[in-house]
Amino acid sequence: MTDAMHQSGLSPRVRNAIFHYASDRIDVDPPLDGPRSLEELNELAGQTITEQGLGGEAALKIFADVLAPATISTDHPNYLSFIPTAPTELSTMFDLVVSASSIYGGSWKEGAGAVFAENQVLSFLAAECGLPEGSGGLFVQGGTLGNLSALVTAREKAKTKLGKQHWAIVCSSEAHSSVKAVAKVMDCEVVIAQAGESGSLGKTAALQAVIEAKAQGLTPFAIVGTAGTTNFGIVDDLAGISEVAKEYDLWFHVDGAYGLAGILAPELKHLYKGVEHADSFIVDPHKWLFAPFDACALVYREPEYARLAHTQHGEYLEVLNHAGEFNPSDYGFNLTRRVRGLPLWFSMASHGVELYRQAISANVDLAHKIAKEISSRGYLKLVRDPQLSVVVFERNGWDLAQYEVWSEKLLSDQFAFVVPSSHLGKPNTRFAIVNPLTKYEDLVKILDSME
Repeated sequence: MTDAMHQSGLSPRVRNAIFHYASDRIDVDPPLDGPRSLEELNELAGQTITEQGLGGEAALKIFADVLAPATISTDHPNYLSFIPTAPTELSTMFDLVVSASSIYGGSWKEGAGAVFAENQVLSFLAAECGLPEGSGGLFVQGGTLGNLSALVTAREKAKTKLGKQHWAIVCSSEAHSSVKAVAKVMDCEVVIAQAGESGSLGKTAALQAVIEAKAQGLTPFAIVGTAGTTNFGIVDDLAGISEVAKEYDLWFHVDGAYGLAGILAPELKHLYKGVEHADSFIVDPHKWLFAPFDACALVYREPEYARLAHTQHGEYLEVLNHAGEFNPSDYGFNLTRRVRGLPLWFSMASHGVELYRQAISANVDLAHKIAKEISSRGYLKLVRDPQLSVVVFERNGWDLAQYEVWSEKLLSDQFAFVVPSSHLGKPNTRFAIVNPLTKYEDLVKILDSME
């Protein structure tokens, strides 16, 4: 940074303005807001990248007055679509510290203290899932990158034993879209095992898919179980799938990006029986562990396989590779990395795990309570009974266009963000509840708006 850049950029006045804006955004109830068209943004913001610069105060004003209101606040209590985020105030504040600290999180040599803290969180998650001491991994950007890193590790392990093959991944018909995306990147096949009517993949269907893959001349190297599907929040029969994996010497990966956090709630632990046999799993703290974007915890039962698969080599890197230290970049598909696990570490270390358990339980209780209310209304129909904190339901007689008009009105009224979804070609909608501040009374008002 040049002296001129320092002088023109962060004056005490600009610094205070930024701190004030950030503090207000954390303290004040988040606005719902909503998108604007490209034409509107061009008119309101104008050209912001210029030779001479706008100055910090002017640029912040454009962000605060134009750009930020043209987004939807995913931490709003009535943001109930996709999978929201609801970071604790402590995790959000500490995310500022992480940015201000400029810590490189790829190697132990450069980020030992931060990596130590991240690894304590990963060890805690591994222990909650029943994996043995010595399990570990790293925080990557999101679930797609976590699944890619785990499945690349699985294939590399299989290659050392079987050589070059026509590889295949087995997963449920309700697995996340990222599994297919990963297979495309890896140039391997996906063999779909049909989930049952409940949405859960069972042992028999998983076994049949493995047998079918082999009959097609494919070599399965991994089977993916889902711990909380994105669309319905349903947990696969992880114990049954793990038995299939063991029988056929497959890598057992658990995609728990949204739902595996539910294992922290004592009353839900039985749903996850079998995860203790996983060779790897992911869980996204920015979904249901109350951390800011973007963080995916990737954990391996035996991290050495990941190190062998992912360590990058280069003349300037060998000083790190030869040190024998734990370098997070060796365990996933990345090199440069932000210590994105620190906001979760700070919040968990500050609050204690018990508050996390309570918050997750409260979300599930709310989901089941509103599901009963939906069932009591003749014009509504549950598509499936909720298992975790996702509630999927239909408005009888509505087509997609009617759902869209209703959804747009909720947003334009600045009350809620609830978008249409679908199942088996039929439109529906859903509440994805991960925010402890979401109120039952507001969910009821949303249902009332559908009459």
